[in-house]
Amino acid sequence: MKLGYNEIMITSKYFNDINDFINLEIGVKRFQGNIERFHFNPIPLDYYSRKLFTNIETFHIYNEEDEIFNNGKIFKKVIWYTVSYSKYLKEKEQGNICKNIMYTNCDRNKYGTTIPSEVKSLGYRCFDECISLKSINIPSSISKIGGECFNECKSLTSINIPSSIIEIGYDCFKGCSSLTSINIPSSVISIECWCFKRCSSLISMNIENFHFISEKRIFMNEPVLVSTEIPENLQIVNGKNIEKKDINEFIIPSSISEIEDGCFYECSSLKSIIIPSSITKLGDWCFKGCYSLTSINIPSSIKEIGDYCFYLCKSLTSINIPSSITKLGDYCFCECSSLKSINIPKSITSFGDGCFYECGCEEELMKNKRIPRDCFNK
Repeated sequence: MKLGYNEIMITSKYFNDINDFINLEIGVKRFQGNIERFHFNPIPLDYYSRKLFTNIETFHIYNEEDEIFNNGKIFKKVIWYTVSYSKYLKEKEQGNICKNIMYTNCDRNKYGTTIPSEVKSLGYRCFDECISLKSINIPSSISKIGGECFNECKSLTSINIPSSIIEIGYDCFKGCSSLTSINIPSSVISIECWCFKRCSSLISMNIENFHFISEKRIFMNEPVLVSTEIPENLQIVNGKNIEKKDINEFIIPSSISEIEDGCFYECSSLKSIIIPSSITKLGDWCFKGCYSLTSINIPSSIKEIGDYCFYLCKSLTSINIPSSITKLGDYCFCECSSLKSINIPKSITSFGDGCFYECGCEEELMKNKRIPRDCFNK
C-alpha cells in the first residue's frame, strides 16, 4: 500500500513535535509541503514552528502555557485544557471552542445548582456547603467529580451518578449527613480518600458488579453500613486498600497480595476477617483499634506482621501464628487484653519492642526463654 498526501497528513497529526514533521519532509521528497496542508496546528507551537505552519486557520491551544498566535489567517481557537464554565461562555462569544469545561464553585455561585450539559467535570468544592440542596442531577457529560465537591451538603438525600463518571474525588460527600443510599456505577475506577466521611445516615451502598472493596479510608465515618457492593473493575481508591468501618464481617479476595498500612485501622465493629493465601504481608497499624475483632486467620503465606498490627484488639481471644512468620513488629499484640492463646513458632527470629505488652497471655509467654524481655515492656 502506498501512502498518499491525505493518508500521510492524517498520520502526521499524531507526531510528537515539530522535528517529526521536519524529518518527514526531509526524508521523503514526495511529502514535501505536508506542513503547509494543515489548516490547524496538530501540536503546540513556538515562534519558530509557527512559521512552518503557514496556512493555519484554526489555532489549537493544548496547554494553558502554550504560546498563542493571532496573526495570519487564524479566525478560531480550540482550547483543550480545562477551563471554567465562565471562561467557556466568554470564549464561546468570540466563536472559540472549549473541549474540557469544569463547573467550579464560582460558576455555581453565579449560575446556580443546575449543571449545564456542556460541562465535563465538577471542580473542587463546587457545591461546598449547599445546605439547602436536597437532590441533584449530574448530566452524562460529566466524567469526574472533584474533591470535596458536595462537602457538608447536609440536606442532600439523593444523587444520581451516571455511568459516564470514572473518578470521584477525596472528601467528595463528606458531611452529607442526610444521604441514606448511593449507587456507584461500574464505570468508576477511582474513589479517593475519605469520600463518605461523616455520612451518618448512609445505610445502603450499591456499587455495581460486586467484586471487592480493596481501598483505604473511604469510610472514615460513623454510619452502620448495612450493604455494600463493589464493581469488579474498581481499581483505585486512594491508591490503597479500603478501610471498612462498622461492618461485622469482611472477606478479602485472592486477587489481593498485600494489606497496606492502616487498612482496617479503628474498624471498631469488625468482628471477623478471612485473609486469603495470596496475602504476603500485614502492614503497620493494619488492625489497630479493631476492638470487636474476635478471630482472624493468618495464612502460611504471611511472612511478616507489621508494627502495631493488632494493637488494642481487646476482643481477640486466640491467634495462630504460622511457621512462615519470621518477624513480629513493634507492639503488634500490645494491649490485646483478652488474648489467652498464642503460639510462637521457631521460625520467628525477630521480636519487636513491646509486642506482647499487657497481652492477655503475657504471663504464659514470659516462660518462653526465646522471647526477649523487651517484648513485655512499653
